Amino acid sequence: MRDGACTLTVGPLGSARLLVRGVNWLGDAVLSSAGLMRLREARPQAHITLLTPAWLAPLWAHHPAVDAVLTFEPGESLWAVARRIREGRFDLALVFPNSPRSALEVFLARVPCRVGYARRWRRWLLTHPVPPRPAEVPMHKRSSRQIRRLSSQPHLQLSPIPPAAHHVHQYLALTAVLGANPDPVPPLISVLPDEVRAIEARFGFLRAEPRRPLLLGLNAGAAYGPAKQWPADRFAAVAAALQQQLHCHWWILGSRTEEPKAMAIAQAIRHAGHCPPHWVHVLAGRTTLRELCAALKACDVVLTNDSGPMHLAAAVGTPVVAIFGSTSPELTGPGLPGDNRHVVIRGRAGCAPCFRRRCPIDHRCMQSVTVDQVVAAVRDAVARLP
Repeated sequence: MRDGACTLTVGPLGSARLLVRGVNWLGDAVLSSAGLMRLREARPQAHITLLTPAWLAPLWAHHPAVDAVLTFEPGESLWAVARRIREGRFDLALVFPNSPRSALEVFLARVPCRVGYARRWRRWLLTHPVPPRPAEVPMHKRSSRQIRRLSSQPHLQLSPIPPAAHHVHQYLALTAVLGANPDPVPPLISVLPDEVRAIEARFGFLRAEPRRPLLLGLNAGAAYGPAKQWPADRFAAVAAALQQQLHCHWWILGSRTEEPKAMAIAQAIRHAGHCPPHWVHVLAGRTTLRELCAALKACDVVLTNDSGPMHLAAAVGTPVVAIFGSTSPELTGPGLPGDNRHVVIRGRAGCAPCFRRRCPIDHRCMQSVTVDQVVAAVRDAVARLP
């Protein structure tokens, strides 16, 4: 096919070689899985290859919507990535990210059909630039001056944000250009039973006991920045209270950089709860991405900040209790809007949501969330378990 000479709704694309240029953050990648599922549904005979950062590649193992994974490393040149794409001889590229570079990669690779959102500096790189969605709500960062001015005001009830503003619809709307059903489906990450059994065995969690113990996960980090993180001492207080009340086991999750925080939380739980040491395990920094998926699947409920692991827990099917402050659950809440398996606790402040990485004042949105609120929310989530 000549460059730009393609049809998106009929003809050879039904069994074509399709490239999906994936996104670069864990949470966004999980949300994009809904679009991939709809794409597979619409193009069951197509060969779908996902181009993704190498560190995210394990996320897509066993995924029903992906036939192959193509990776790139941090700092790899634009030309090297384009060359690898060109070798795949793809008929169409669906570009999920909004960046100019992602569109330039498929342009330089000479993929005949290139579909993506018509953002600044990249419209001309796409054969089919898609206008922004009418329901799209930008996440504008507030300035420090705005935050200081608004923080002294009471929390205002903002105009209702429609469910269609949720970021899962960003990917669904793009796949709809290829004839896919735009109706939302929950994000999905596949985890095999053997993977769950392996992580349970590694950390000594025995489901074969006469009465199956309750296993709760705790993720006190957020890679985006400290503005999204509820204080670690409050996470510890919640976990200690729930351990005493529910006699539950805890897995403390997180990245390698979050391991010291996880260790401190685990120690606080053991000290306050007077529980056996093997009831609390630190997994932070000790799991691969696939093992993290399996660990989240093993948990009965996960308590977390707004983060990649929050989205991942929801996508493997585990109920989530999520704490939001500087961000908007209407835009990036766990799972799909209205999914009552998940509970969102929202910090209240006149300046929230600010979408900042760091709070320039006193983190009052997160400080407004109390230990008692979170304890009650987790207990409610546990009570709803089948």
